[in-house]
Amino acid sequence: MEHKNQVSPLEMERRARESVRKSHSFYGALAKEGLSIIGEFKKASPSMGVISNPISLTDRIDQYNISVDAISVLTEEDHFNGSAKYLQEVRKISSLPLLRKDFVIEEYQIYEAKVIGADAVLLIAAILNDEQMRRFYSLTKELGMDALVEVHGEVEMARALELGADIIGVNNRDLRDFTIRLDTVRRLSDYMNANLNQWKAERWKSNKEAKRPLLVSESGVSRDEDILFLRDAQVDALLIGTAFMESENPQKLAVHWKELFEKNESRIP
Repeated sequence: MEHKNQVSPLEMERRARESVRKSHSFYGALAKEGLSIIGEFKKASPSMGVISNPISLTDRIDQYNISVDAISVLTEEDHFNGSAKYLQEVRKISSLPLLRKDFVIEEYQIYEAKVIGADAVLLIAAILNDEQMRRFYSLTKELGMDALVEVHGEVEMARALELGADIIGVNNRDLRDFTIRLDTVRRLSDYMNANLNQWKAERWKSNKEAKRPLLVSESGVSRDEDILFLRDAQVDALLIGTAFMESENPQKLAVHWKELFEKNESRIP
């Protein structure tokens, strides 16, 4: 990592462990009644290419501050044109919990996330083995942070539950061909709920303070029908990127979708 040439691993760990900054609870922001929304800031993606961004970063975050519950910032440089500097800029103008969205493959990135102002990191089950997931998850908790554990199928969902993850994100985008299937989150929601009693029995036997896992739907929201479908899937939160990034008024869109989600309309069969 190029960042290690600027700050050594030992120095980054020291800075993270000596940080007096108290993290904002990412879990707490998503656990409230009704729909929670994570608004994303990203410059590009492998599936979309460079994203046309009609408003400035400052204007976008100002709108997020009054309409969403947490913010995701892409810091991955090669595929998303991200930067740790973007997260630092957002941290200066927002008190919302911040997710550092990157491909975490080593502890250095978690220490760095703490130092630059993130409150949570992304752990992708598809690229981490069980030992790495346990180690990275434990480290985030040690540093007073949260982790969004991302899964794509039943096997990965089972691994996330076994880990004791309290925030589980289902990525509706197939990373092999970039197709989106919202039914993925409904299928995995059913799987999670069917296995929740066993999960509780095992986790709470050793940890009476284990939290109910929250379910986050990632990718694929672009229209009202998607919101109604995901409400029926019993998700706790939505992570919305492209739809917000391409909008001149993400605040209006977020408020509209929250209101739609919370209406007592008939459920989709």
